[in-house]
Amino acid sequence: MQTMTFAIKEINERTDLLPRLKLGFHIRDSSTGLECEAVNRTVSSVSYFASCSCLSNQREFPTFMRTMPSDAFQIKALAQLVRYFGWTWVGVIGVESDYARFAIQLFLQESVRYGVCAAYTHFYPVGLSHQAIEKLLNVVQVCYMTSSKVIINFSGEAEMQDILREMQRRNLTGFQWIASEAWATSKSLWENSANLLKGTLGFAIQRAAVIPGLQQHLAALTPSAIHRIAFLAEFWEETFNCRLNGSANAHNHGLGSQQSRMPCKGTEVLHDVYSPYSDVTQLRVSYNVYKAVYLVAYALQDMSNCKAGEGPFVKNTCADPKNFKPWQLLHYMKLANFSTLGEEVNFDKNGDPIAYYDLMNWQTGPDGSLHLVKVGFYDASFPCLNFASQALRSVCSSSCPPGSRIARRKGEPICCYDCVPCAEGEFSNTTGMSCLLLHFFTTLDLCIPKRVEYLSYREFMGVLLCAASVLGAGVSLVIIAIFYTYKDTALVRANNMELSFLLLVFLTICFLVGLLFLDKPSEWLCRIRYPAFGISFALCLSCLLAKTVVVLMAFRSRLPGSPRASVLLGTTVQVIVCFIWLLTSPPHANHNKDNHSSTIIVECATGSEVGFWLVLGYIGVLACMCLVLAFMARKLPDNFNEAKFITFSILIFFAVWVTFIPVYMSTGGKYIVAVHVFAILASAFGLLLCIFAPKCYIILLKPEKNSKKFLMQR
Repeated sequence: MQTMTFAIKEINERTDLLPRLKLGFHIRDSSTGLECEAVNRTVSSVSYFASCSCLSNQREFPTFMRTMPSDAFQIKALAQLVRYFGWTWVGVIGVESDYARFAIQLFLQESVRYGVCAAYTHFYPVGLSHQAIEKLLNVVQVCYMTSSKVIINFSGEAEMQDILREMQRRNLTGFQWIASEAWATSKSLWENSANLLKGTLGFAIQRAAVIPGLQQHLAALTPSAIHRIAFLAEFWEETFNCRLNGSANAHNHGLGSQQSRMPCKGTEVLHDVYSPYSDVTQLRVSYNVYKAVYLVAYALQDMSNCKAGEGPFVKNTCADPKNFKPWQLLHYMKLANFSTLGEEVNFDKNGDPIAYYDLMNWQTGPDGSLHLVKVGFYDASFPCLNFASQALRSVCSSSCPPGSRIARRKGEPICCYDCVPCAEGEFSNTTGMSCLLLHFFTTLDLCIPKRVEYLSYREFMGVLLCAASVLGAGVSLVIIAIFYTYKDTALVRANNMELSFLLLVFLTICFLVGLLFLDKPSEWLCRIRYPAFGISFALCLSCLLAKTVVVLMAFRSRLPGSPRASVLLGTTVQVIVCFIWLLTSPPHANHNKDNHSSTIIVECATGSEVGFWLVLGYIGVLACMCLVLAFMARKLPDNFNEAKFITFSILIFFAVWVTFIPVYMSTGGKYIVAVHVFAILASAFGLLLCIFAPKCYIILLKPEKNSKKFLMQR
């Protein structure tokens, strides 16, 4: 409150901010029920509950803003903190309030991401009723009985006192406390519970280095200035152990001990004593109050600068800075972007400020007093904790040693499990936890087999497929050489010599593509393998389609179009499909541990099953078109009608790939690769032999038939 009045005074004395306006204030004491009704419906009247994540709901609280970060940010930091230390088994408690309920709910959701389990979650009430005390004792008993040694508490300083008092009575020590922001820097808890709280960790609102002039303002209180506000008068009497004239505190609070105090002399000075009130070394909440006042001031400044006809409201109107509606001020507050004490102040879409937290560690000073030591930080825009420390263990089950694996316990959290030996021929691979900006690699919970398998060109099956690929490519090159040698003969020139050479080149590529399916898959190899297969066969079938069209056009006395353009057009569609496939969900290397218990199969996953079947489907479409046109041209008059051989080759092609589909769907492991390579080679050999073997037979063994006269005979 005093920081608020100081900020208002400071703003009113400035000439560059609100020169035509002066700020005032009205204090509403929440203990008398005068606080904002909208907030009171959802959260407790204690001021630190303004950090409740529930208040980010703009539908329920459309006129609420805060400079206090939402607890949603704090929860993310706490979940990462416990995982950083390997505390996967933690207790979570909180005071009965919406602040704690929302916070615990968020923590349970967030902790799942890091493999952290809650050993228990309990709420305890505030008050001295028999029921409240019974619930409090129950919470302490649960903490004592559970194996978890880490306790996260969402409450304020006063509520924490009750828990510590009962633990102190039972001498329950050895717990690692994790403090919510509300009590992470509460030094008063240390006085009676130092032995319980040593080593406590908690996130505190980022501390301001210094607010110039604030300490002098706080220390300037005099007895004559504090009579107007009851809780300042009570503070004065407690600090100097005296009684102010006319004080009503004893009557209001029933504190009989105050009646025995000597009257205050009027010469008391705050400079002479230490109190948390005048301690400006931990300006955290006060700094947020300071920013809140400046937020209002800058919003009013922007409102005052609005020009008539250029306003943000209906019909471009402006608001009157001396008579405005709350929602009009809120509009400017949400758009505010300013700096205080060198720090930029801005807000997200929910009206929440960007969160910055200091990670505090409670340590014992040389004189036994509490030393709050900053040991890390959390930045909501770039989460990072960079410190290391020895810490106690708090796990439900220890990591399984080498040679065993995790077996989940039915009905228990995932952090609780048994370790069972691996099966014969298997071993477990345990990996240490590593941290990069608090992103963790968890210990493997499977037994990893010893053998890693893939279709290699070194094994017998791979050698056969490799030899067949090389043989097919070699035969294709030999036929190219034969055709080139006899390029001026009638048989070679018939049915478009250019397309015959292109088809032979593309068939050579098809045979060599089979080699891409052999040996250990890698990322780049997988990305090349499937597109190369699809495009090479699209080229072959486009050539066959063009050759068939040439035959049909020739016998109908029509001039065919450019064969090369037909091949290019037929292949372009496949290229586009492959390109989209590679951009969206490309094939990749995958270690398959699901299909075989004794091995890991290193394979190329298709990435997108849709992409794979589209590539295969388009090849089928081209083959169907070839078959239909070749079937139509099979009876055309010609002593060497190539359409007959194309028809037969496409029928073999269909037989191979129709057989391939069910075998591909039912086969697993490295054999699926062998099936794929076999289908590629079989269909390529079918096309090569059916179309070019008869021509080579005539060229080499029946040269007398290699003439235009013979070919034109019917």
